[in-house]
Amino acid sequence: MIATTDKTQAVVKDLIIINNDRCEGYKTAAQETKDADLKSLFTRFSTQSNQFNTELKRFMSADEAPKEGETKNSGKLYRAWMDIKAAVTANDRKGILNSCEFGEDVALHTYKDALEEHDIPEEIRITVRKQKNELQEAHNSVKSLRDRS
Repeated sequence: MIATTDKTQAVVKDLIIINNDRCEGYKTAAQETKDADLKSLFTRFSTQSNQFNTELKRFMSADEAPKEGETKNSGKLYRAWMDIKAAVTANDRKGILNSCEFGEDVALHTYKDALEEHDIPEEIRITVRKQKNELQEAHNSVKSLRDRS
């Protein structure tokens, strides 16, 4: 682990928590859809968040790392919103994709905030920037699928 400040630890913890939320959101979406292509995509994005967390946890001290499945209140709302939206839309492809795009927006905003922190060590910044770029690609994929639905 590289030397980090309490602020950096808090920023990394927020990213881990938003990835926990994203992972659970995509698991829910994969369960709610009957479309094989979406199931595959959502499973891939859930796995992606787990991989992001593996990369991020190496920057955390063991006693500061979030507990498995720990979420923020906003993350809980994100998952609940996805659950409700998926149920209400009765497995409507466009509705599920709208919910997923909303979740991607939340994740991207969290990553943007992290990159605006000036005291983050360069090694962490490189990892966060790479992950944000991958999240942007995921967002674009979801948006493109939604727009075609």
